[in-house]
Amino acid sequence: QVQLVESGGGLVQAGGSLRLSCAASGRTFSTIAMGWFRQAPGKEREFVAGVSRGDGTTRYGDSVKGRFTISRDNAKNTVYLEMNSLEPEDTAVYYCAAHGRAYIMMVITTPSVYDYWGQGTQVTVSS
Repeated sequence: QVQLVESGGGLVQAGGSLRLSCAASGRTFSTIAMGWFRQAPGKEREFVAGVSRGDGTTRYGDSVKGRFTISRDNAKNTVYLEMNSLEPEDTAVYYCAAHGRAYIMMVITTPSVYDYWGQGTQVTVSS
């Protein structure tokens, strides 16, 4: 079992920045792939960014490319999501997710592949 705890959400004006953190426990962190998803009211859960186990390959959703950066610190068992140039459309609950499927080396964008989820943190961007 992997436990995930997000932090860092809040209210920010358009054009501002936030950094989300997700602390993991319960399994050797370097063996799990990590992702960030978000869900706005009335919308499906959307892939935001992911980082693989092993070589740390990253992948981003089209709507956040060039603005968001995902990184992982294996020494701290933590994954981060640096969000810059925030837009009102980025308003959502952001979820940290993880899976430990060793046969998957690439970053997966499908939520159902991820076995473990955090409780979510609200990000609100005002115009």
